[in-house]
Amino acid sequence: MNKTYRMAILSLVINVIYGVYNVIMGVASPSWWFLTAGTYYLILSVVRYFVLRAKKDEIKRVLKPFTGSMLMVLSIPLAGMVVLASVKDRGTDFHEIAMITIALYTFTKLTFAIINIVKAKSKTPERIKILRNISFADAFVSIFSLQRSMLVSFEGMAVNEIRIMNIATGSAVCVIVFFLGLNLVIERFISKDNRKKCVLDK
Repeated sequence: MNKTYRMAILSLVINVIYGVYNVIMGVASPSWWFLTAGTYYLILSVVRYFVLRAKKDEIKRVLKPFTGSMLMVLSIPLAGMVVLASVKDRGTDFHEIAMITIALYTFTKLTFAIINIVKAKSKTPERIKILRNISFADAFVSIFSLQRSMLVSFEGMAVNEIRIMNIATGSAVCVIVFFLGLNLVIERFISKDNRKKCVLDK
């Protein structure tokens, strides 16, 4: 539990820093991509903060449907990012060393998110389940951002091929984030129905 909390707090700090960085870059560039990405990460940070600070009795009753709803809503600006990546803003050209570093960080984050999901069991505390879904949403968007930059940083693909890749990956990420949120909302109502059924059976 303590280890998970430490990782969640570290992720929160990184998300805030990365979100602020993207907003600053979006204003300075100017770039709608950076502004949208920055807004996404900052909203995700706020949601993670509320989950970490919530009282135990608020987790299942309030935070679970709230977090699920927010992830579903966040799929909308993600759709905007897909449009920007396919129509206008193809990506930022980074140095090869910078791209390798970003890739290592991104895949490390995704690996930990997958490991945590696999380890999740039925008796896992609700707060941890919610944090894991948030981590997955964070990791998959990072994958999309990484791909977007890699395709323009390394030669070998035509403009149309880059556009197709961005649309395909971005659309998949939108769907995944939406269903991560939907999963939390459905679990909340399923558990509520089960409690009612138990009361009626008694």
